[in-house]
Amino acid sequence: MKIVGKNKKWLQIIILSIVVIIGGLTIYNNLFSDHQIPVVGDKAPNFKLLGLDGNVHQLSDYKGKVVIVNFWGTYCKYCKLEMPAIQKQYEQWKDSNVVVLGVNMGESQITAKAYVDQVKVTFPILLDENFEIRKTYGVIQYPTTFFVNPQGKIAKINVAGMDENYLQQAISSVLGK
Repeated sequence: MKIVGKNKKWLQIIILSIVVIIGGLTIYNNLFSDHQIPVVGDKAPNFKLLGLDGNVHQLSDYKGKVVIVNFWGTYCKYCKLEMPAIQKQYEQWKDSNVVVLGVNMGESQITAKAYVDQVKVTFPILLDENFEIRKTYGVIQYPTTFFVNPQGKIAKINVAGMDENYLQQAISSVLGK
């Protein structure tokens, strides 16, 4: 039995070492990667995601329009609070070359659809199941919203919940009204 005890301790040390190495590599990769997080004035990174509607949506499909890219999740209190305001502004602006794309963060299609159906969201909801787009955009807090101008550049970034008044002013400013 003493041999098992000695091997168990070595096994624990090896596992701990592996966890520390993987953690260190992850932190290093996030801090020192060549990937630049987009900021206001940058070209918005293109993406291609499957929507709840069954269609694949690309940011580049909406060139020439104002695009609001809202990163959200049903587990996020402020995301849920702002969703009705986003829907209302979408309805108000959809005939003015304004598109809203809700990017759900890592939840199942069933979870996202249940919430969207409950609050009667009609703008496209896209599924970022592997968090690839979240990483590309550098999103670490939810909700985060990017306002992209018709030229495809980021005009405004909001990291917090939004109300109707804020949304209306932000959309008007990006449209130049």
